[in-house]
Amino acid sequence: MDGDIAAQLRLKDAPDWVYLLREFYEMYRFLPSGGSTKIRSHQRAVREAISRLIKANPSLQFRTPEQKPVTKHLTRALDEGERDRLAPAVRALSNLRGELSWQYGYEKVPRGLAKSYAYAEICGPGGPVICDDVILGVVLFGPGCTYPAHAHKGITESYVCLSGAVSQNHHGVYAPGSLIFNPPENLHRITVGDREPALLAYAWIGSQKDLAHQKMVLSRKRA
Repeated sequence: MDGDIAAQLRLKDAPDWVYLLREFYEMYRFLPSGGSTKIRSHQRAVREAISRLIKANPSLQFRTPEQKPVTKHLTRALDEGERDRLAPAVRALSNLRGELSWQYGYEKVPRGLAKSYAYAEICGPGGPVICDDVILGVVLFGPGCTYPAHAHKGITESYVCLSGAVSQNHHGVYAPGSLIFNPPENLHRITVGDREPALLAYAWIGSQKDLAHQKMVLSRKRA
């Protein structure tokens, strides 16, 4: 997409991005909270932020689409996701796969992680959909990936499994349709099975300052 044209676009000029945001909204509306008041409150905060975002019709700021080694597993992850309960969200994401810019988020990426992990932001302070009170995106893990222990300062985070399966801190297995909740400062480590990739949506809620200046830091501690 031409940079001058992209700079003039607003959200409602790009309906596929609106549809994807609506699918995020639906995930955080209908996925169960398991009776947790903290998770239910987080889900509501995400929905409210998405509603404000769509109503505000913000500008779009596209990065140049970029691939990483792990994105060779993206087709498989999307195909598997379209067979499961969150297929509408996966299809909406698939329609935009050519516009996604996959990133690491770290100044120095561990050698093994560089081939088995990347994320693509959907909305946030840095775009593509400009927003300062929520960050939404997707993260792709290759088969056998171990995502080292890390935490987020001032950020409440959730993952929604779209395809594949992961375990966090060896506490259960999360399959498609599962939500993983991480309050601020919660140290968490993710592992992925050897046979299939895993594709997760994520949402970060926090103050505008914390969202704008969040740094991805891997801990030396083991969860």
